[in-house]
Amino acid sequence: MRRIRPRRSPAVLLLVAVWAGAAGVIWLWWSNTPSIADHTSRMVNAGRITGLLAGYLMALVVLQMARVPALERRVGSDRVARWHAMSGRYTICLVIAHLVLTMYGYALQSGRTFGDIVQQTIDSVNQLPDMGKAAIGTGLLFLIGLLSIGPVRRMMPYDTWYHIHLLTYAAVYLSFWHQLSTGNDFAVQPAATTAWYALYGTVTALMIWYRVIVPIRLNVRHRMRVEAVIEEAPGIVSVLISGRKLHRMGAEAGQFFRWRFMAPGMRLSSHPYSLSAAPRPNMLRITVKAIGDHSAALRELEPGTRVWAEGPYGALTASKRSRGKVLLVAGGVGITPMRALFETLPGGSGDLTLLYRANSTHDLALWDELAVISQERGARLMYAVNSPDGERPDISADSLRRKLPDIESHDVFMCGPPGFAQQVYEALRGAGVPARRIHHESFEM
Repeated sequence: MRRIRPRRSPAVLLLVAVWAGAAGVIWLWWSNTPSIADHTSRMVNAGRITGLLAGYLMALVVLQMARVPALERRVGSDRVARWHAMSGRYTICLVIAHLVLTMYGYALQSGRTFGDIVQQTIDSVNQLPDMGKAAIGTGLLFLIGLLSIGPVRRMMPYDTWYHIHLLTYAAVYLSFWHQLSTGNDFAVQPAATTAWYALYGTVTALMIWYRVIVPIRLNVRHRMRVEAVIEEAPGIVSVLISGRKLHRMGAEAGQFFRWRFMAPGMRLSSHPYSLSAAPRPNMLRITVKAIGDHSAALRELEPGTRVWAEGPYGALTASKRSRGKVLLVAGGVGITPMRALFETLPGGSGDLTLLYRANSTHDLALWDELAVISQERGARLMYAVNSPDGERPDISADSLRRKLPDIESHDVFMCGPPGFAQQVYEALRGAGVPARRIHHESFEM
C-alpha cells in the first residue's frame, strides 16, 4: 500500500538546506583526511565521518522538537514529527557506527583486535576528555530509541513515553562536548569549531524561545480557563475554554494546540487537540473522544480550571486551498478540525461538501451543528456509517465519483485515523484527485 505523499510546501527548500549542511560536514571531514592507506586508518576515519554526521543530525533532532512556527504551521506538524522520528533513527545508527568503528580503529592502533573493543571503550571513557559525559549521553539515546520502537511505545502510557523522550535534550547536551574536545576536525580548524557552536547555539536558542518563553508569554497574556464541558456523543465531550483576547493568539480553523489542564492528575500531561469551532475573541472549543486516561478525564473538568496551552500548530488551514470547490473528509473524532473548516472556508452555495465517517449515527458528534452550517451555507453534508449488520460503507473511487462527479476538480481536506486516511487517500487518487490537492494532517508520529 502506498504511503500518503507529502504536500508541496517549503519542505523542499528545507530539505535542500539540510542536505547542504550534510555536504558541508562531509567536506570538513574530507579536507582534514590524509590519504587512507591501511585498514587501521580506514576504521578511524570512518569513525570520524559517522561521528560528525551524528553530531550534525543531533542538532536537527533538537530543532525538530523546538516547535518553530515556520515548521509547525507551514510544513505541518505531522511531517515535522516524521522527520524527527526518521532523524532520530539515523542518528542512533550513526552513533553505533561511530562507536564501533572508532573503538575498533583505536584498538588496532594499540595492537589489539576486534575482540578488544569493549576494553578499548572502557579505556577511552576513562582517559579521554568528556568521554564520560558522552557515554552517558549515548546510553540515554539508546534508551530513548528502544522505547520509541512502535510495539514498545504502544505498551507505554503516552505521558510516560513523552517525559522519557524529553531526555533527548540531556543526551544531546552530554554528547556535545566530546565532539569538540576529541574531534581532530575541530582542533585543526577553528572556523569549524565556531560553526559548530553557532549551529548548536542557534538550535538551543530556538528551543528555549519556542518551548519555554513563548508559551509563558501566551498563557500569562490570555489567562485561559475551562468554561464548561458538554457531552456531544457517547464518549465524546467538548471543552469550552475562555480567556482574554483569544483572537490575538493567531489561531485558525484546522489548527490545534497542546493542552495542559491544571486539575489533579492532569498537570503533567500535555496533549494535542484540534479546535472544533472557529476561534472566537473570548472562547475556544475542543472536542475530544475518550480513548485514553487523559482524554477520558476531560469530562470531569470543573469550570474555572486553569488551562495551559502551546500553539497554535498545524498546516491544515484555508491557505492550502487552491480550487473553488472543496471536499472535507472526516473519520471519527477527526471531525473536529473539519467542523471548524466547514464553518469558515470561503465559498458559495454548492462549493463545500463534507463527508463524515463514523461507526453509527449515534457516533456522529456535532451533527446538529454541521446540519445548521450546511443549511446556512448551501453546503452538502453526507455521512457514511456501518450497516446494522456491521458492514462498512463503500468509500472507493467509484463511490466518490458517484457522489461528486467532478471530484477531480476539488481540493480535499482530510482528518481521521491513519488506516482510514490511507483508504480515503487511495480512493481519492483513484478518482483522479492530484496528490498535491489532498491535504492531510495527523498527530501520529
